[in-house]
Amino acid sequence: MATGQVLFHRFYCKKSFARFDVKIVAASSLWLASKLEESPRRARQVIIVFHRMECRRENLPIEHLDLYSKKFSDLKAELSRTERHILKEMGFVCHVEHPHKFISNYLATLETPPELRQEAWNLANDSLRTTLCVRFKSEVVACGVVYAAARRFQVPLPENPPWWKAFDADKSGIDEVCRVLARLYSLPKAQYIPVCKDGKPFTFSTRSADSQSQQPPKEVPLSPPANNNANVSNTTVAVADVETEGAKEAKIKMALDKLKESKQSDDESKSMPTTDSDAREEPRHKSKSEHRTESSGEKSKDRDRERERDRERDRERAKARDRDRGRDSDRERERDETERDRDKVKDRGHRSKDRTKDSGGHSEKSRHHSSRDRDYRGSSYSSREKDRHRHHSYA
Repeated sequence: MATGQVLFHRFYCKKSFARFDVKIVAASSLWLASKLEESPRRARQVIIVFHRMECRRENLPIEHLDLYSKKFSDLKAELSRTERHILKEMGFVCHVEHPHKFISNYLATLETPPELRQEAWNLANDSLRTTLCVRFKSEVVACGVVYAAARRFQVPLPENPPWWKAFDADKSGIDEVCRVLARLYSLPKAQYIPVCKDGKPFTFSTRSADSQSQQPPKEVPLSPPANNNANVSNTTVAVADVETEGAKEAKIKMALDKLKESKQSDDESKSMPTTDSDAREEPRHKSKSEHRTESSGEKSKDRDRERERDRERDRERAKARDRDRGRDSDRERERDETERDRDKVKDRGHRSKDRTKDSGGHSEKSRHHSSRDRDYRGSSYSSREKDRHRHHSYA
């Protein structure tokens, strides 16, 4: 709670109440404080609690907020968006030091009664409704709270030497804290005054919306009424408004009628036939403005002709470039074809050489084998003849 209030005050030290709604900033501050104090809560929990509190404060029927409705999704988006605004304005430096943790130590060192501790704690909680947490350090606020609680219970505190100097506080700061707390308790009960232009984000009751839509628009009188009768003044204002509206409508109708008449006259003048005499007399009575318009028309025609000529020249140049490019491409193709033919001829020469080499080697091998066969055949022939002679000799 305390961390959320401190974040709330820090944010509105830089931003305006008219731009950011107090209720959505309070919910976002509490949501961010739950994360900083390591007790995180979900966004739907914060939204449901604030919605229920708002319905109770405005005496509206407490309705269940549907988690899948457009209202809840809008509230959730606004909650996260405002949290980002708070973090951006603080530069993501959200460290908070409260006076509550100093109160118990200060009262223990001063040896005060236990009733004083509860009173000082209550004053520290109430101080968060003011801007003391932004104006002074937490030590000064703690000393001021202890001093106010001691004065209320009439408990004497050491003044020689002064006790606040031991706690790094000044007498002027303590007096200011006591003055702000006294003024806070003298004020009446706080009431909410809508200042933001966007409206109330947490009041989504159907009855409140219907009542706002059914409210008629307020009529502001042009001049203060002379008599006390308000009905007469309202009727006069309404009659004056009706008269002004009727006069405006009449003026608009008159202007439209004039335009129609002028168009009809122009059409008639165009449709009337012109005789030869009128055609002959027209060039005589031409004014200077007509001559200027004719000369300007001729100049514009000449310019158009020159532009067309330039365009034709550009087209011819582009065609010539395309032709040159085509010729160059044909030449390159011829060169590529000749180079390919040369390569093919070279490959054929190399292949023929390889074939001749291979054929020469095979011929030598075949000659060698044929000579061997002949020798074998001769030897076999001679051995057969010898056998025959031997046979004859035996016979």
